[in-house]
Parts: sequence; C-alpha cells; structure tokens
Amino acid sequence: MIRFTSPPDASDLPARFPSPFDRAAVHPLARRAAMETMDLLQLPAMAPWRLDQPGNGKMFGVLVVAASDGTVGYLRGFSGMVAGTWTIEGWAPPTYDGAARDAVWIPGEAELYDLGTDDDARTARSRELLPAIQETYRFTNAWGEVRALRDLFAPKEPPGGAGDCAAPKLLAQAYAQGLRPLALAEFWWGAPPRTGDRRAGSFYPACQGKCPPILAHMLRGVPAEPPPLFGAAAIAEREPAVVYEDEHLVVVNKPCGLLSVPGRSGLLRDSVSTRLRARYPDATGQLVVHRLDLDTSGLLLAAKDTTTFSALQRLFSRREIAKRYVAWLDGHVQDDEGVIDFPMRMDIDDRPRQIHDPVAGKAAVTTWQVLTRADGRTKVAFTPHTGRTHQLRVHASNPIGLDAPIVGDRLYGRVAPEYGERLLLHAESLAFTHPVTGVELRVTSPVPF
Repeated sequence: MIRFTSPPDASDLPARFPSPFDRAAVHPLARRAAMETMDLLQLPAMAPWRLDQPGNGKMFGVLVVAASDGTVGYLRGFSGMVAGTWTIEGWAPPTYDGAARDAVWIPGEAELYDLGTDDDARTARSRELLPAIQETYRFTNAWGEVRALRDLFAPKEPPGGAGDCAAPKLLAQAYAQGLRPLALAEFWWGAPPRTGDRRAGSFYPACQGKCPPILAHMLRGVPAEPPPLFGAAAIAEREPAVVYEDEHLVVVNKPCGLLSVPGRSGLLRDSVSTRLRARYPDATGQLVVHRLDLDTSGLLLAAKDTTTFSALQRLFSRREIAKRYVAWLDGHVQDDEGVIDFPMRMDIDDRPRQIHDPVAGKAAVTTWQVLTRADGRTKVAFTPHTGRTHQLRVHASNPIGLDAPIVGDRLYGRVAPEYGERLLLHAESLAFTHPVTGVELRVTSPVPF
C-alpha cells in the first residue's frame, strides 16, 4: 500500500464505494491518488515506458484502500501490459494464474511462430488458445468468493482482454493483501490511442464491454453505489413541448435528459416516443423519425401516420432535411469555420462510445462555424451531413476534429463534468419540404444556454 503524501482525515473517506461506471463520481481521495500517480509517470525514471510515443498511451488506475489498523493509502495499476511486460514491481499484478497461463501460452506462442505468415491459420489457432488462456483468470470478492472469468460471462464468450483492465487488477490486489477498497479512479496517460478517444490526464469510467460482470462480482460485500442509470431522471409531464404541428407531423422540443425512444434494456420506458404515443393514440406506425442523444436538447421530428413516416425517412436518407446544432466547446477553436470528415464506428468494448476507425468506420461529415469565443470556450454551429451516433460529440472532441469536446460531455469530455452542468448541445433548427403539402418548412428552437 502506498501512503498519501499527507494522511487523509477520517472525514475525507467516502461513506460508500463510488460506482466505477460513473465518470462524475471520482472521489476526491481517488483524485488525489491519481494526481500523485500522474506526477510519478512524469519522472525521468518512467521514460523507458515510452508512454508519449504513438500507440503507447495507457489506461492507469488507483484504488484507495484501508488496512485493518485504519491506515489509508492506495494501490496503483495499469491495463494490459506496459513496456512489453505484465508485471512491474509497485503496480498491481495480472489477475491470471501465471504458471497456468504459461503452460498454455508458451507452447501456443511457439505454434503461432511455426505458422509463419499464414495469417488465417494463425488467427484460427489464436482463437483456439483464447478459451484456455481465459480459464487461468480468477476473481475474488470481499466475501472471499472466487469466480472464473468464463463463468462470469456465461453463456456468452468473454471479450478479448477481459480481466486485464486496471480496475479488476487493483481490487484483486486489495483482497490479496487484506485491504478494504474505498474508491477507484481510472485515467489515461501518454499519447492518445489511434482512435483519438482518450486524453492524457482525463478520468474515464470502467468500460462497458469487459468490466460489468467482473466488477459486479468483485464488489460484492463492499457497500457500493449502483451504476448510474442515465435517462431515469424525472421530466415534467408537459414535455416535450410542441413547436410545430399539422395533421401529418409534429415537431417537438426535446429536453435534455429525456430519451428519444425507450431504452433497449426495458428498464427505461419513458421517452419522447412513448409520450407522443399517449398524446396521439390514433397515430399509426412509428412516430419518432430520427433521434437525439439523451443528453442533447432540441428539435425532434415525428410523424402521425405510416405514409408520412416513410416519406420523412426518405428525406433523411437523401439528406434533404437540413439540421443545425449549437454547442459550447471546452477549448479555443482557432479557425472560424471548416469541414470535419472522418469515419466512425461503435466501440464494441465500451458501448455506447463511438471511435474513429479509417478501416471499418462509416462516413461521417460535419460542417461547422464559430459563433463566439469566451473564457476559454468556443460557441459553434454544427451542420451534420450524415447521421452517425454521437457524430457531433466525436467530431468536436477528437484531435483530428476540433480537439475541443462539448462542454458537459460525460463520454468524450476532457474531465468529469461539473455537477449540474448539462451537455451544451442543442438542435436549433430543422428545414425541409413537407412530404405531403410540398410547403417549405423551417422550424427553430431558441438555444437555452
């Protein structure tokens, strides 16, 4: 256990373990431990790790812990490997059994080497080896219960790299040393990944692809906050307000915090779609024609009948509906206008985050214009020409975009959003030809920030 540079008081300790999946819940003690670790990573002794080189940045983590005598300190860890090795003194070790893994991997690696440049054969053999390697991972919780990796993900297959994140390593080390977990923080350090979706010094929640079943088990017996359920906040019944309506369609002003359509899990039913269905019981087919992110406010278009719905969808597919968004960005954008054009896809290991992928991504194009600059922030107007999930948020935050995330962005922002500060992104206008009447419509909604 590493001692803090100045011992914390009992009043500094968290009452409950903050959820690792809540980016806004980085406890002050965990933040202190992270800052001390960042200071360490900047020392000349860390230069051989070459974290500042392209592709070498890494997710690190700290776990605040208490010993049986009440002493409080923290543990340090990193995801995967650093400088070509799994184990480094002073850092949390891997969660696999080393001898068992070597018994599988050492001969397996030799087989892969013998296959030479036959990529198909190497890939097939790697897939065969993976389950055997995964069987060497074991996870303990505060009650001493031990579960195997594949058991935790059953009946599904565990994703590659499951169990290698910093969080499970740190919890495993705490239990092995008889320490009580108090708070966790994970942060990126070094060069950004090739996808451009991580920033040095920024905190991030535990990933959604690899960590939920592992951490749910490892935190059993620890008084912990539940994972955040975004979209469950109470929204006034009068919302969403109608901005334009006729016998064929309706345009509403969606508030921040209300889903466009019900959540996939079935836990979140409240949405613009369900509310409009209650208001217009005679409407046929689907209502909501497109979607806005939960955290985005502004204009949303809905149809009252299946014919209009299909016609509006055709307008969207032909890019004949012009949309304009306004946002405040966390940073100074030097140019006055421009075009962002790079492909994106879902990050399958950390849904719902989206990442830049020049190979497997789909085209995403946005034009933008600066409206004003003030206090280190930039207000911009966005016009998306494609409709990728989180397109504007990624185009704003990515280094090959504007390199300035939208203020309040809990997924792509530089730091955890301030409590109470919403995502400052608003769908300000929609312009299109009415598919039934042929009238040119332009609907606007005042920007609320």
